[in-house]
Amino acid sequence: MAAIAAATEAACYIDGKWQTGEGAEIRSVDPSTEREIAVSPSASPAQVAAATAAARRAFDGGEWSRLGARERSDLLHRLADLMERDREELVRLTAIEVGSPLSGAELHVDGPIKVLRWYAETARRGPRDGWEQHLPLHYDPITSSSMLLREPAGVVAAITAYNVPLVLAAWKLGPAFAAGCPAVLVPSPKAVLCTTAFVKLVEEAGFPPGAVNLVFGPPAVTEQVVGAAEVDMVSFTGSATVGSKILTLAAPSLKKVVLELGGKSPNILLPGTNVEATIKPSVLRFCRNAGQACGATTRTLVPEADFDEFVEKAASFMSGLVVGDPHNPHTMVGPLITGEHHRNVSGYLARAVEQGANVATGGGRPAGLDEGFFLEPTLLTDVDNTDEIAQEELFAPVGVVLPYREVDDAIRIANDSKYGLNANVWGPTAEAIAVARRIRSGTVTINGGGGRRDDAPWGGPGHSGIGRESGEEGFREFFEVKHVQWPL
Repeated sequence: MAAIAAATEAACYIDGKWQTGEGAEIRSVDPSTEREIAVSPSASPAQVAAATAAARRAFDGGEWSRLGARERSDLLHRLADLMERDREELVRLTAIEVGSPLSGAELHVDGPIKVLRWYAETARRGPRDGWEQHLPLHYDPITSSSMLLREPAGVVAAITAYNVPLVLAAWKLGPAFAAGCPAVLVPSPKAVLCTTAFVKLVEEAGFPPGAVNLVFGPPAVTEQVVGAAEVDMVSFTGSATVGSKILTLAAPSLKKVVLELGGKSPNILLPGTNVEATIKPSVLRFCRNAGQACGATTRTLVPEADFDEFVEKAASFMSGLVVGDPHNPHTMVGPLITGEHHRNVSGYLARAVEQGANVATGGGRPAGLDEGFFLEPTLLTDVDNTDEIAQEELFAPVGVVLPYREVDDAIRIANDSKYGLNANVWGPTAEAIAVARRIRSGTVTINGGGGRRDDAPWGGPGHSGIGRESGEEGFREFFEVKHVQWPL
């Protein structure tokens, strides 16, 4: 199977051909064992240049540019079929490379399959307003007619993070392919094996040469792709720090840029909420995938009257979560991605305790796990919302609980963040929706929401990014609009 073949080495895919990289070696390490699992030479500057040139040719007149919407739809459905065929191998590969527990298969593999199918159907019908939209007649100074044409934005640089590599590849390539855009895919060096497996399935599905090109390596590879003259649009998922650099790199050529960045998302319990019912979903929202999720609701805001009850019950539930081997079907929390990341998170926790925070549960390495980058699910109290631990995105299974007196106070605390990606509100639906309207966030779920919608957008204001991914709004990002007008 493609996924298993990819587990030994990643490779570059340029203009429909696999190439061994000619650049610096990328070492892939199993985060649950700290053992090296692959060594993959990264792309050289010449290979990066060849990849962007191949994508340009594909867009400007290659076989890809001649495919119709229905043909692109068929290819996306075929890619989803192949992911379903290789589901178990892909699940195991995400466990090996990024430490995702098998219990997260629905997120890491089933989710991308659904995304690809949604974009396959969207390609058939076109954007919400259609590939062509006719405007009303215009009479000044003469009678004229107009239409708007939605055309592919061009060559897309698709730059993905490590935490959900298959999800992010689908989120970027799904709409790009549906719109007619070829892509240069640049994964995080920490997720090159999963991404190679994905691109092997793209190849098997029959996408023409140049439709997707895969290169990876140190930051210089990303910088070269973003700055390339052949690239028209950049879609990046990652940290706000790197997102700012992406903007700077894209600025000289005025490329279109979509950034899906981080969050420090609030989870608000309104007065009178059944605390017991909120515990499990609230905790799992910042502990699943070892907390390595941009939308994790890591700041829980609880009425003062319910504070002690929430902390006691949340700490008890968290202490019972199975942490460890991601291949164990009972494991809920796997490792952090690297030793460096583990040290950074431990530094945040140490500084928080020095500043007076109380560790209600967790905070260290789980007992019996001497290897791997594991961290106990951790809950902190005695924290002010202005503290570092409540303001910075840790990307770890760490949450803080903050008491509040009045609902207005909770809303103020929720909005006191440079991020605005995600939020959740527990309480009577009408009251919760009223609070949701006052939260500055791209997404707000009420009472846990109702499951991920592929037709809904994802993104947010502030340091959470620019533009949107997913859904109709995310699809729109991959188009340019042309106005055509003629006299009658």
